Amino acid sequence: MDSTTESERWVICPVCRQANPVGTEFCRHCWGAAIHVNSRVMSDTELARWQTRLKCRKWGKPLAIAMTGAAIVGLAVFFFLFHLTDSISRPEVSLSSSSRIGEWAMFRHDISHSGATGETAVVPQGIVKWTFPTGGAIHSSPAIAAGTVYFGSTDGRLYAVDAATGEKRWDYLVGSWIETSPSVANGIVYFGSNDGVFHAVDARTGTKLWDFPTRFPVASSPAIAGDIVYFGADDYNIYALNAKTGKKIWARSLGGSVKSPPVIAGGILFVGVGNEYFYALDPISGRTRLQFMSFASVYSAGAISNDTLYFGNREGILFAVNASARSWPREHFLRPYWVQAYLMGLPGVPRPGAQSGFLWSTKLGKLIYSSPTVAGNNLYIGADNNLVAINLQQREKLWEFKTGGLINSSPAVVNDVVYIGSNDGRLHAISATSGTKLWDIQTGGKVMTSPAVADGTVFFASEDGRLYAVK
Repeated sequence: MDSTTESERWVICPVCRQANPVGTEFCRHCWGAAIHVNSRVMSDTELARWQTRLKCRKWGKPLAIAMTGAAIVGLAVFFFLFHLTDSISRPEVSLSSSSRIGEWAMFRHDISHSGATGETAVVPQGIVKWTFPTGGAIHSSPAIAAGTVYFGSTDGRLYAVDAATGEKRWDYLVGSWIETSPSVANGIVYFGSNDGVFHAVDARTGTKLWDFPTRFPVASSPAIAGDIVYFGADDYNIYALNAKTGKKIWARSLGGSVKSPPVIAGGILFVGVGNEYFYALDPISGRTRLQFMSFASVYSAGAISNDTLYFGNREGILFAVNASARSWPREHFLRPYWVQAYLMGLPGVPRPGAQSGFLWSTKLGKLIYSSPTVAGNNLYIGADNNLVAINLQQREKLWEFKTGGLINSSPAVVNDVVYIGSNDGRLHAISATSGTKLWDIQTGGKVMTSPAVADGTVFFASEDGRLYAVK
């Protein structure tokens, strides 16, 4: 028997869990519930502990609910801040694929696509300085770094040619056509080939450093930013590799062939896709920031100027997009339902606004394969057979210059002169101010490559299998 006196002992009601003096027949707390003989009996000390536990249980459930709610709200806030703002994951704004002096780290050299490097005081006058023959048609646009011109050919070789003399320094044989424009950074040449392999070779000697296999052809010209090289492939992926070792950092499927050369500006990666979208990605993780519906395939590269992205699609439309914009979650899944609800006149449904990032667009023709170039307040781009100049402040066409064939080439702009190739077999030099022809060079095949200007010389290639240097 417990040594405590009967007055110090308590019996617990099996219904309401409240204490009653021992000997109580009906609970005093819950309307006379009968207290069984075998109900729990405890002392004053045990009762105090019991009541403390009851209080903890009483407040524990609401506290757990409150903490769960706070966690849900916290996660929602984190999700909002992480996916819709830069408060938590801010881009490294200094990260860019624009080339340093003596390098050619991306398609068209820099994020505005000038297509030019080196001294610009000398203006080419349209005189052929030298030509270099290869064993096949050339679709690979030249890149110039440290006095050497790098380009590929459909004969399956990457060539390194002395920019001053046109003499071959070396060539590198791969398993198929080379249609990408090579990029050069940190003494390494990067390029892809149609056998589905991405290559890195020593820029001085042409010695293989590493290669990386993909499942389908690599037609996207690479871009180097920091220690990472980025490129797309026809297996629907964009890849980020360690630029020194070739080790994969991440790969991201974008749902369509990636022929568009990537561009990195302000810590954001921009790339067009063959599935009617243009993407802005986090270059470190590959996570989507903006998924912009372009309504047609995009195979050219975007140009960046003043936090605005410019690109054209295969329907002949030029877009201007806020480069810092972000899509809201599931935007392109939910937006059609919003539009339908608005058109049906459902009460309370507001008029749908423009998709995230959209600034303006204009129809320039039926086809755009050319990548835009931004110089000052003007933009230059090929559309159908025409070179078009647009004033970006007024968003109006300044002039257009008609060539004799479709334009696949992207313009280079130096010293108020625009250089561009055409399927009419010519390289055209056009006044950037008036749109009048200054001179042209006739070749023996289509000029589908984009010209590169270095130290007063224009380099371009033709389907006649030759690289041209024009002074």
